[in-house]
Amino acid sequence: MKKFLAALLAMVMILACAAFASADAGSEPDWTEYDALVAQIKSTTDFVEREALLHKAEDILMETGAVVPIYYYNDLYMMRENVEGFYANLYGYKYFLHATNGTDTLRINLASEPDKLDPALNSSVDGASLAANSFSGLFTYSEEGVPVPEMAESYTVSEDGLTYVFTLRDGLKWSDGTDLTAADFEYSWKRAAATETAADYSYMFNGIKGYPDDLAVKAEGNTFTVELAAPCAYFLDLCAFPTFYVVNQAAIEGADGYLDADGNVLNPGAWATEAGFVTSGAYTLTEWKHNESMVYTKNPYYWDAENVKTERLEFMLSADDTVIYAAYQAGDLDFIDTVPTDEIANLKGVNPEFYIIDNLGTYYVGFNVKSKLFDGKTVEQASAMRRAFGLLIDRQYIIDTVAQCDQKIATSYIPAGMLDGHDGVFKQNDDDYTYPVGDGYYGEEVDVEGAIELLKEAGYEFDANGMLSASTPISFEYLTNEGAAHVAIAECIQQDLAAVGINMTIRTCDWNVLLNDRKNGNFDIAREGWLADFNDPINMIEMFETTSGNNDMQFGR
Repeated sequence: MKKFLAALLAMVMILACAAFASADAGSEPDWTEYDALVAQIKSTTDFVEREALLHKAEDILMETGAVVPIYYYNDLYMMRENVEGFYANLYGYKYFLHATNGTDTLRINLASEPDKLDPALNSSVDGASLAANSFSGLFTYSEEGVPVPEMAESYTVSEDGLTYVFTLRDGLKWSDGTDLTAADFEYSWKRAAATETAADYSYMFNGIKGYPDDLAVKAEGNTFTVELAAPCAYFLDLCAFPTFYVVNQAAIEGADGYLDADGNVLNPGAWATEAGFVTSGAYTLTEWKHNESMVYTKNPYYWDAENVKTERLEFMLSADDTVIYAAYQAGDLDFIDTVPTDEIANLKGVNPEFYIIDNLGTYYVGFNVKSKLFDGKTVEQASAMRRAFGLLIDRQYIIDTVAQCDQKIATSYIPAGMLDGHDGVFKQNDDDYTYPVGDGYYGEEVDVEGAIELLKEAGYEFDANGMLSASTPISFEYLTNEGAAHVAIAECIQQDLAAVGINMTIRTCDWNVLLNDRKNGNFDIAREGWLADFNDPINMIEMFETTSGNNDMQFGR
């Protein structure tokens, strides 16, 4: 990991003032084999072979050096002792629909201004949490973290595992009181998968026949039928995922800005950019002061409204840890999803309102493989640069001084504890697979000498003191969103790289700006993180397909 980070950071700084995109094609990895592997993984019915293919795909990914894992996620939050009924899951979703503090209002901070509230277009964890409380799917997650029926009352699966038939609950309604039917699910799934919609998560439908523009889903009366291309062990998890939630066709297609002057889809998410849009879940958004606050009000037409105990969810929109914590201490918030880094040691194991829970995901640094920073380098040299940067990062120091919540050093991208799809754990050495370094791709210690050797392979020169020669300087900008912890991690990396003379500057931006700059390839190096959407390695692997909307590293493009 450290090799990787050091190398890329180095190259980035050299051309800090250059445009981001379009590196010399000679430095970009050929992504054909990776894309083919993902397709093969999704079509095979041999689960032992499938695990081997997943390992091969991760090998290819990590060899690029473009993904540098830092630590495996867990999660922290603070919640008043009088709040009952709240729960979260391994994937970072926060469920407030059954929570109560004995009053009619819960006051919450999850993050700053959300990027998108259309569940089909969202790709952030805070957005997924908002969707989970305001929209519904065929399934949802229980307090135990397993998928359970939500709008589906029951379902059947064919003997070959390829056809699912869901029977919906009777009397389902939208938040405006109109009928919600199986036809709405057919519309929603086809829309989310369609090329025209360009949803970041559209690839999650590619296990269904006819993907993307002729999806084999069909509504008949109160039933909804889905035909898969291959058996999928995690299909019910997909049915609980926000991209698969049901959305209202009339609201979407009747919104100002949906179509351009020629009748083509201009902004598929235009309908959900202000308060008052139609929802299908426990709450509906009734007030939205952008970059300041949001109010969600109980939806009386929600199918399980009698078990929704709180009338209002009031969200403070901020990414300022100090301001958020001060509001909590003043009694103005009942739940916060972050605390200042310098407060964690005082809270952990002492304050009963401070929680650390498990997550399934990886915090990492990502590199844009198309950046001009790699001009003039071969594929091998660009990889060596990125891996060198990874060797210079002191991940344990980051955990001890910034994260401080007992995270584990990440030596691979796929997180520890993720299942292998056939009753085992994926990240382990066994007779069928052995990781290149210990139990991963990077050791747990800083390796300055190894980093220098990799940078020399990439064409950099060093003086007798192990510092970069003035003839081959490295300077770059690191992109991160605002938030004390993210900035502090960037500062740790900055210090680590300076040990060999690499000059790194830090640029902070709003959360939604970070999401869009990464997606569009407007960066050289950026802070990244991925919480799994379901417990299978394919979720971590498929996001880097060439056509994936979450392929921030720009592989194959």
